[in-house]
Amino acid sequence: MAVDLKAKLREVPHQPGVYLMKDRLGSIIYVGKARDLRKRLSSYFMASRKTRADLKTRALIDTIADFEIHQVRNEAEALLLEGKLIKDYRPRYNVSFRDDKRFLLVKLDPSEPWPRFVLTRLKKEDGGRYFGPFAHSGALRATINWVNRRYGLRVCRPRVPDEVAYKHCNADVIRNCSAPCVGRVSREDYMAKVDEACDILSGKGRREVFQEIEDEMEKAAGRLDFEKAALLRDVLDNLRKTLNPTRQFTRGRGVPTTVKPIEDLAELGEELGLEGPPRVMECFDISNVSSNHIVASMVRFTEGRPDNRNYRRYRIRTVEGQDDFASMAEVIRRRYSRILKENWEAVPDLDDSQEDIVEIQRRLAKEGRAKIVLPDLVIVDGGKGQLSSAVRELRQLGLHELPVIGLAKQREEVFVPGKSEPILIPHERGALKLLQRIRDEAHRFANGYNELLYRRRMKESVLDDCPAISPKRKQQLLEKFGSVARIRKASVGELAALPGISERSAEAILDWLG
Repeated sequence: MAVDLKAKLREVPHQPGVYLMKDRLGSIIYVGKARDLRKRLSSYFMASRKTRADLKTRALIDTIADFEIHQVRNEAEALLLEGKLIKDYRPRYNVSFRDDKRFLLVKLDPSEPWPRFVLTRLKKEDGGRYFGPFAHSGALRATINWVNRRYGLRVCRPRVPDEVAYKHCNADVIRNCSAPCVGRVSREDYMAKVDEACDILSGKGRREVFQEIEDEMEKAAGRLDFEKAALLRDVLDNLRKTLNPTRQFTRGRGVPTTVKPIEDLAELGEELGLEGPPRVMECFDISNVSSNHIVASMVRFTEGRPDNRNYRRYRIRTVEGQDDFASMAEVIRRRYSRILKENWEAVPDLDDSQEDIVEIQRRLAKEGRAKIVLPDLVIVDGGKGQLSSAVRELRQLGLHELPVIGLAKQREEVFVPGKSEPILIPHERGALKLLQRIRDEAHRFANGYNELLYRRRMKESVLDDCPAISPKRKQQLLEKFGSVARIRKASVGELAALPGISERSAEAILDWLG
């Protein structure tokens, strides 16, 4: 039944939020944010908007059949939620946020002798303390600079700064750093300053900080020191943008979504004729942008949601050139032979069992004795060729009864072993959307690994060809400076400060790098 968009529009509030545009099949085709949801959505349905819009926007307007809104508290939350939903759904009319770039976080590593704040876009389970994400990157960078100066925190790169690093540092001279590297401050006093800075970034006492800066700004203006007053005004503006409370729209916590994983799993089980919902699924994708780095990814979904800790990535070892079928066979063989090997080693008393291998693995999982749980469904990204390669490897491992399908991109056809015709799941069904989500996640993960290896090779190859650099020196340089670009910007003295590099060698390295 067609949705009365004008009637639905009258119920939209004048509040900030995020809106999701849908086509007639219920697929999300665009995600946007708005300071005023009613005004922004109304603009899409004005006749004048369509005549003035570009080709892409006109195509979007013609495709809209329904919309959905999610209210938030402020614009910063709207920006964070917009980015989160675009990454989840990857709508075809969105350009921004469709890559793997994330909002900035601030990280502090308490295990360092002299901790410092660093900016990152990826949160890891590494014992670090993270703040954010923050929607305004410019304001965040300015705020971190102000916090470092205010509390005298170090900004140098060495994990353990020493007197050698101090020789090339001017932060102590201009009173931006308390110089822990040369003992100007004790660790207890330094850590107390770090704790105060962390309180500010976590939002504690922000009103008192705001008021303090406002008072300083008024005093500066009263002394006619307008330059300082303007600087304090900018500091205050950046602090407010950075520290205003926003919800963290992380996966599984506080994220409004139309995804219904349990229902989608039940639908998928019915469409594929499985014994029940495939609660554990593993999907494989091959990325071979070049013949130098052919890689594969395996992503696991548990209860219809990404299980990031069980993602795996592979470098293809036995295949020469670009051969998706052989590459898929290799990664399937490596993944499931390892599962069987580790489970057999953990439970060595199964050699005389008369059960099917899949039945044995299922029983071990129920008893809690399986080191790695065998999936309920294996998905390969591709059509009949990739599926045949996967089935052949599974059967050689004795996993004849393990459900496996192929998902072809062009028409989203689902191929199953032993059937020439594919299963066509309607596009509005949650079962197909679930398959698309896991397939897209596998594709993203594989491409990300390929790009990582390519960047690493590009970084290493320049230094490999330099006659003045041994492997040990190359490692020292990359650990010290982090990248070839930073090495190029370094002075002869900075390179010569490293052990084993003379001034003559440093000059040769910089001449080579140009």
